[in-house]
Amino acid sequence: MRKKERYQGFLDYFSTHQPNAETELIYTNPYELLVAVILSAQCTDKRVNLVTPALFEKYPTAEHLAAAEPEEVFPYIRSISYPNNKSKHLVGMARMLTKDFEGQVPSDVNELQKLPGVGRKTANVIASVIYRMPAMAVDTHVFRVSRRIGLVSEKAKTPYAVEKELIRFLPEDKIHIAHHWLILHGRYVCVARKPKCMECGITHICNYFRKNFLNKGLGEMDPKGV
Repeated sequence: MRKKERYQGFLDYFSTHQPNAETELIYTNPYELLVAVILSAQCTDKRVNLVTPALFEKYPTAEHLAAAEPEEVFPYIRSISYPNNKSKHLVGMARMLTKDFEGQVPSDVNELQKLPGVGRKTANVIASVIYRMPAMAVDTHVFRVSRRIGLVSEKAKTPYAVEKELIRFLPEDKIHIAHHWLILHGRYVCVARKPKCMECGITHICNYFRKNFLNKGLGEMDPKGV
């Protein structure tokens, strides 16, 4: 199967079955999403969503958070991974956001990466989710799933390499939602240890399924969508 056909199959399936896919982080404005994404590094969205209501009640704006000290923020995010570092990042981010960006979350990926605690992945999430820009945030799910399916080549061994390939082949207006398709598929179906191929709707375009089932004479197993 040619890469163009594989991408078309990917787009056709998810456009039909998950046309409104979005982040599972709960937020009401760009500031809240930025905080939530910083907290979500090496932590589940479910855990972040348990923590952020009290945090946002205490610090409803960047200005409120900027006036705090990391030691004051720590108790609110104690159950999050790496709470000490993230407390410092959140306060530092809020202070820079207030001082250099008038409290407004920037849309430019390079500007976003100037904020403490904001790497390329986080910057791409904000640009994509808030501003619908053609930015592809590559987390562990996106990295794993895109390589398994065959959307990117095996030579793409870094998140940045995967990001570049996905952006190259996806239609520009689909990049922001394709990010969510890949994450959700990796979170619930194409899981790390034992992918649920018999529940998957895109086995007909998937390199992993072809190598591990069809090429081993197991094609008679009737996975969903095949």
